[in-house]
Amino acid sequence: MNQFEIKPVTSDEMIHEVADLAEEIWHQHFTPIIGEDQVNYMVDKFQSYPALKKQIADGYEYFQIRNDGILCGYTGVHAEDDALFLSKLYLAKESRGKHLSTKAFRFLEDLCRQRGFKKIWLTCNKYNAGTLAVYDHLGLTITRSEVTDIGNGFVMDDYILEYTVL
Repeated sequence: MNQFEIKPVTSDEMIHEVADLAEEIWHQHFTPIIGEDQVNYMVDKFQSYPALKKQIADGYEYFQIRNDGILCGYTGVHAEDDALFLSKLYLAKESRGKHLSTKAFRFLEDLCRQRGFKKIWLTCNKYNAGTLAVYDHLGLTITRSEVTDIGNGFVMDDYILEYTVL
């Protein structure tokens, strides 16, 4: 079947679905990179239902990524001047390697064109090698690095990546 779709998150039920998937993805993918304590902290602070609900109230947009009708990922974006900040783009482990991130990124490119944005930018953990390789494949460029204190003794040690929308 292989039917790919992106659905705007428009209800509390959809926010809960994204938060549940986020918790699963983050514990599976990021624990080896940043450790369980930081994953727990970041999921609560940035990926939980209350965090997502507040981000949406503050102007973030979330989209569910579905393949063959199954929720397999999500993305979150925020408009900033002439750019789209890609806050989140995550896929469940079993959905990786199927070009779904490429399809989701093409959706975001189209969104930028519709809204007149000139670039997409994001942050990515410096030690998240697989994801950095995907972003490189998609044509994003590392522009700088940044260490951000996120509280509770934790930092995000990230690259900043940019993509020019043509």
